[in-house]
Amino acid sequence: MADDNSDPRETDEDQTKSTSTEAAESPDVSGELAGDLESLLAENADMRDKLLRTMADMENLRRRTEREKEDTARYAISNFARDVLTIGDNLRRAVEHVPADAAAQDPALKSFLEGVELTERELLNVMEKHGVTKIEPLGERFDPNQQQAMYEVPNTDVPDGTVVEVMQAGYTIGDRVLRPALVAVSKGGAKPAPKSEPGGNGFGPDVADDDIPDGGD
Repeated sequence: MADDNSDPRETDEDQTKSTSTEAAESPDVSGELAGDLESLLAENADMRDKLLRTMADMENLRRRTEREKEDTARYAISNFARDVLTIGDNLRRAVEHVPADAAAQDPALKSFLEGVELTERELLNVMEKHGVTKIEPLGERFDPNQQQAMYEVPNTDVPDGTVVEVMQAGYTIGDRVLRPALVAVSKGGAKPAPKSEPGGNGFGPDVADDDIPDGGD
């Protein structure tokens, strides 16, 4: 038969060619797999980076939103509180307008003044409960962040730049100036020790003007 007469060498040659072909194709397949794996790893790293950035942005947004919410609650009454300050100013003027000796001689007037002072203290207490605090600069070094200098007074008994008179009380709300104190500042005395100021430009404080603060960082 023809099959029986086939040359065994031909069979060996065919097997050798098949093995050589597979061996030649094997590096190509390995190279493709390695390329696909590298591409997948790069894509995974890129997606992970984007995810981390998104998470960081969301956390920053959450913190900014909470801060804006707190600021809104804290400073929402700024304009209302500033208007109420005029009531306290008028109560203080009423007390200071009456001479002390006149009140001492008139029991009714004295009782009236005591009532006005009690009302003033109660008003300040209520305002303090809502974060509004009176600035007490008398005898302190002039602070342009909280005070506005109206004029200078020659005085060598105190260091230069000391507040020696307060014409109008100032107030803060939270960490902002609601209204600067109007003061007189000494000059001619000893130079005060250097003091670094965290802000301000020397022309007066930055005042909280809006009821609701601007958002953003």
